[in-house]
Amino acid sequence: MSLLSSFTKKSKLSATIKQTQQARNSEGNTADQLFKSAYAGYAEVLLDDPIRADALYNWGFALLNQAKTKEGEVAAGIYQDAINKFAFCLLINPDYLGAAINGGVAYMDLARLKNVGADDVLYTLAQQQFETANRIQAGTASYNLACIYALRSDFDACLQALENSRSRGSLPEAGDILNDPDLDNVKGQDWFIAFIEPMVKPEPAPVEAAAAEEEAAPVGEEVAEAAAAETAAGEK
Repeated sequence: MSLLSSFTKKSKLSATIKQTQQARNSEGNTADQLFKSAYAGYAEVLLDDPIRADALYNWGFALLNQAKTKEGEVAAGIYQDAINKFAFCLLINPDYLGAAINGGVAYMDLARLKNVGADDVLYTLAQQQFETANRIQAGTASYNLACIYALRSDFDACLQALENSRSRGSLPEAGDILNDPDLDNVKGQDWFIAFIEPMVKPEPAPVEAAAAEEEAAPVGEEVAEAAAAETAAGEK
């Protein structure tokens, strides 16, 4: 960060702090508007700070992985901490793809932990994160969206998201898709079977033991005959 940029940000921060103080001393709509303006000021100060954004993302990613090893309220608290870090990262850099995707993943994991229904706000917040990811880079979170649509039995939206993921090259392998419990609601649907069938590689035909033995026998006989011929030649 240049000296001029640092000075500008410090001046902006000072002004925003003063605005916060004004908001605290105000009431009603006036206070709300001052707080809102102050939040925008803080966001502007933080904007375009790549080192801080990277630190927040990786901090959130570490928390997300730790949460997966915990249970109950302990896990829930760590998931929420990860979500906060990803949100803060996106505040600094609104185009941080990893923060958007993993923020959505954290919301979904938290929803599963709490065993809430597919229409719960946690899944809606996850959906918003994945939509943000798709805005940043088209198709990167389409499969994640397909999972949410499947949980909600929104078959048309699920198929559209799967097709978008495939066209953008972000679709997982067929085995991973078939083993994904989020898609259980759609796996028996004709349209899903038609979608997944071309991706499933047929198993190679098993070689019959008898045929293998028949093919192996002549080879053994030829070797034996060649060995016998060499022995005979050596005796002459």
